[in-house]
Amino acid sequence: MAVPVRIDTLDDPRVAEYRHVTNPAHLLARSLFVVEGRLVVERLLALPQWQTHSVLVTQAASDNLGAPLDRTDAAIYLTEQSLMNQIAGFNIHRGCLALAARQPERTLDHAGADRAQRALILEGVSNPDNIGGLFRSAEAFGVDLVVLGPECGDPLYRKAIRTSMGSTLAVPFVRAGDWPAAIGVLRASRFQVVALTPAASALPISSITPAGPKVAILVGAEGAGLSAPAMAAADLRARIPMSGAIDSLNVTTAASIALYHFSLHSAGPRARQPRVGGR
Repeated sequence: MAVPVRIDTLDDPRVAEYRHVTNPAHLLARSLFVVEGRLVVERLLALPQWQTHSVLVTQAASDNLGAPLDRTDAAIYLTEQSLMNQIAGFNIHRGCLALAARQPERTLDHAGADRAQRALILEGVSNPDNIGGLFRSAEAFGVDLVVLGPECGDPLYRKAIRTSMGSTLAVPFVRAGDWPAAIGVLRASRFQVVALTPAASALPISSITPAGPKVAILVGAEGAGLSAPAMAAADLRARIPMSGAIDSLNVTTAASIALYHFSLHSAGPRARQPRVGGR
């Protein structure tokens, strides 16, 4: 149990890294990431795979967090709201930040693909809100591996973490490496890879039943969609039928519908009713 340390000045060296909260390149160079908000910091502290260096909190946030702070070995820095805002460079209205160590980046290999049962593959998804939303849906529907293809955003960027409600900390992810060869690695590990597209020639998703227990959903960036090589590397293409003038959905919404569909029609032993709701 760490004893809270009072921070009363902007230039206190113990909170120097918090002055770079808005500088992702600085944090990345030091193998750090930042988490903001009480609920997500609480989740970070509960996940054993992450090493939390420190937590910067107001008294109100500390009182709200309670037991998770009492149990952590991370340094706890207590400060006033106004000073926290100055240190971070913006209004931390939830009064809570944490710094944690990044893990060495992993690339998809056959061993990782063999261990997984449900996968979500992203190509060119760079928007942090979409990254966060996709991870949140991935966790909700039992995905145990997210594969980040070319030009994908950082799941440990603070906005992506916040949007995901901490799911980017809970769902394992890897970089794809060679692309689209990584899709072939998943197929070789018995995944049925389903590419989402609004193309009229694709199968309606409601007509697809999983061929086996392992399914991977492949989605691309909004606007451009999936590249032709990625599409060609998948087992089949699926579309979500639309009415009206709109021919596609936000990538997070589309992926969520697909993940829900395959969670209900699982051919493997992991089939379960998805959890509804959440914080």
